[in-house]
Amino acid sequence: MQSLYDISAPAKLNLFLHITGRRADGYHLLQSVFMLIDWCDTLHFELRNDGKITREDLTWALPEDDLSVRAARALQQATQCPLGAHIGVAKSVPAQAGMGGGSSDAASTLLALNRLWKLNLSVEALSRIGLALGADVPFFLGGRNAWVEGIGEKITPLELPATRLVVVKPEAGLETRQIFSDPTLKRDSETAIISGFAANTDGRIFNFGRNDLQAVAQKLCSGVTQALDWLADQGLRGRMTGSGSAVFAHLLQDSGLDLNLVTPPESLQVRLCSGLEVHPLLGWASSDGKMSQNDGFSGG
Repeated sequence: MQSLYDISAPAKLNLFLHITGRRADGYHLLQSVFMLIDWCDTLHFELRNDGKITREDLTWALPEDDLSVRAARALQQATQCPLGAHIGVAKSVPAQAGMGGGSSDAASTLLALNRLWKLNLSVEALSRIGLALGADVPFFLGGRNAWVEGIGEKITPLELPATRLVVVKPEAGLETRQIFSDPTLKRDSETAIISGFAANTDGRIFNFGRNDLQAVAQKLCSGVTQALDWLADQGLRGRMTGSGSAVFAHLLQDSGLDLNLVTPPESLQVRLCSGLEVHPLLGWASSDGKMSQNDGFSGG
C-alpha cells in the first residue's frame, strides 16, 4: 500500500485584520496579512482502491464531516477520481482560535491527495475547490505569507521577516459567525495599501493597524481579555488573531523573556512559535499543473 506520512498543516496568524465594508450578499470585505507559523497539525494518508474516504482521529474527536474529509470528497467529485483514502488526523492547532487549523487541514489534504491520486492539478485548480470549503483554504494552498483582501480570495505573496512569537489560547473558543453578526462590529476601516505595511521594518509590522474583531470578541469571551492581560503582565503587546480566541505577541530578540520561567494560568495554553518563510508543502502543485521534482513524497 502506498502512503504519505507526516503531512504538515501549519496554522496562521493575522498580523492585523481590518473590515473595510460589506457586500450586498452579506459577505464582509477585509484586509489582512497572514503569517504561517510552526504550530502544525499532522495528517497521515493511505491509498484506498475502493473509493471510500475514512478518517481516524489520532488526538481528539473531530466532527464526522470535518474539513479534511470534506476536502477529500470535494476533490473526488471535482475530478471523478475512483480512488479513496484513509486519513489519520493528529490535531495540535486548537479549534475556534482564529488560527485557520481546519482550513489548513483541508489545504494539506487537497495537496496530499492531488499527489497520492496522481491528479496533477494546479494550485489554481485546487484553490477553486478549496474556496468552496473555506475562505482561508486558498491562502494555505498558495504556500506563502500573504497580503489578503476581498473576502479572502485576493492573495498577494509577501515576504515577512523571521520572527518569534508567543501565542496564547484561552479555554473557550469563538464562533466566527457570532462575531461577524454582531451589530457593534466596526465595518468601515480605511483601506490600507501593501506598501504602507511593508514600509514598517524592525518589528514595527506587528504594530500596524489592529484587529477590528477584537473588541466584539472580548465582549463575547472573557478569555480573550485574560490572555491579553497575561501578555501585558509579561511586558508584551498582544493582539487577537482572526476571529479569535487566540492572541499573540511579537518577541523582540533582545526581550530577555524566558517563557520557561513563566507559569501561565491553567486556563491558558501558551506556546512559543516561529514564523515560517513558506508552507512545508510548497511545490506539491504548481501554476501549470506540473509537479515539483523535489516534492517530499514518501512511498511505503
